[in-house]
Amino acid sequence: MFANTGEQLIQACKEENCTIWEYTLNAEIENSNSSREEVFEKMRDSLKVMQNSATQALENDIKSVSGLIGGDALKLRKYSEDSSTLTGDFMVKAMARALSCSEVNAAMGKIVACPTAGSCGILPAAIISAGEKLHKSEDDLVKALFTASGVGMIIAKNATVAGAEGGCQAECGSAAAMSSAAIVELMGGSPEQALNAAAIVIKNILGLVCDPVAGLVEVPCAKRNVAGTVSALTTADLVMSGVVSKIPFDETVWAMYKVGKQLPPELRETALGGVAVTPTGLKLKKQVFNE
Repeated sequence: MFANTGEQLIQACKEENCTIWEYTLNAEIENSNSSREEVFEKMRDSLKVMQNSATQALENDIKSVSGLIGGDALKLRKYSEDSSTLTGDFMVKAMARALSCSEVNAAMGKIVACPTAGSCGILPAAIISAGEKLHKSEDDLVKALFTASGVGMIIAKNATVAGAEGGCQAECGSAAAMSSAAIVELMGGSPEQALNAAAIVIKNILGLVCDPVAGLVEVPCAKRNVAGTVSALTTADLVMSGVVSKIPFDETVWAMYKVGKQLPPELRETALGGVAVTPTGLKLKKQVFNE
């Protein structure tokens, strides 16, 4: 049985003298009654889908079915090759990868919902970019995905990853928390540090509403994937410097769940509030549905 809380996860890792990714892998082996190689290769398959979706729109001008989004990943990729970028080519390319996944998803392409389709760009963009920067192997990236999965399972157990239940904080917030924790372990951080990163991300994104224009996972979802990616990457550095979260991971997950329940229905994926009902948001909705 997998740990129910972050505290239990840290304790289990201490007792077994292992990382979060190792603990998660072993738990899946036991749960699925599969071999270590089978479980590891199945996760590798997911990584390959992520790599593909994070690359497609960097090289092609992909448009969503609705026409609301598309082409921005390509713009960012070209911009990342320009030395005039403010945050550097690493961060801009990571942002482009996040948009690529979102654009591929909106164009009915193949993605990995991690943990949801609406947040599908964060984990791939963050992990792939960090791995590239740190010169990590493909196996290392697969291990990072197990770390992310372990953290995501605890969030799902104690809160929610559904925008309809907890707002975008539950989708992009969870994805960014999972990503930052995974990157910390990728950088050699401890399980405690990984959960500190997840906690800080959740605190920083607490209360984010889900307000999709025309009810589609495109606007503002795609650009929130960019923000989640940046949050995951910067928070990993924050934690690796020695910064800790004053509020424990489990308590931030509890707070996220409570805040999600306090959000009115209009701000939980119904497209009845937020930017979805601005004059421009409503105009775009009419364009999509030819009203």
